[in-house]
Amino acid sequence: MSYKIIVFVKQVPDTKNITGNAMKPDGTVNRQALPAIFNPEDLNALELALQLKDRFAAHVVVSTMGPPNAARVLREALCMGADEAVLLTDRAFAGADTLATSYALSCCAKKIGDFDLILCGRQAIDGDTAQVGPQLAEKLHIPQISYVEDVLAMEGKTIRAKRAIEGGYEILEAPMPAMLTVIDSNEPRPQNAARIMKYKKAKTRS
Repeated sequence: MSYKIIVFVKQVPDTKNITGNAMKPDGTVNRQALPAIFNPEDLNALELALQLKDRFAAHVVVSTMGPPNAARVLREALCMGADEAVLLTDRAFAGADTLATSYALSCCAKKIGDFDLILCGRQAIDGDTAQVGPQLAEKLHIPQISYVEDVLAMEGKTIRAKRAIEGGYEILEAPMPAMLTVIDSNEPRPQNAARIMKYKKAKTRS
């Protein structure tokens, strides 16, 4: 059985390098003063999706919401092994909170359509709310499993995942389509040289 997996990722400011110059007078982060990076736990989500691609011949679609230059993380994802990339960009998205972000991403998921699984990193380092993934699942009316370490099986329309809890783990099953939030429990693979050459000049299209 073939599966379609959507991975929602985010380009974030590198918060490890925050200084006084990286803050605006209102106390928010001056994103222009910091280098932009691939949100770390989204890389873990992408790696898990690519592992499922290797195991089940899944089709991996990666998507992000952000300004046009956020396409950089999509290119990175393609170079790591993703099959398609979708950029969701509009000035109207500026300053979106988790509620607005999850709504926009839910619309994107519906537009992509026919998905079996959605993966997100547990949280983004620029907000640390861990709200977008669960809110996305609620808007799509699909089950969710949070704090996922690994996917143990995908059989028909059922997924079995290993979920981290305090002091141990638990194994949960859910019907698909389903949404998983992934923690930093794997080592993201490097970009593939051949795919770098293939996608280095890739451009978004409207």
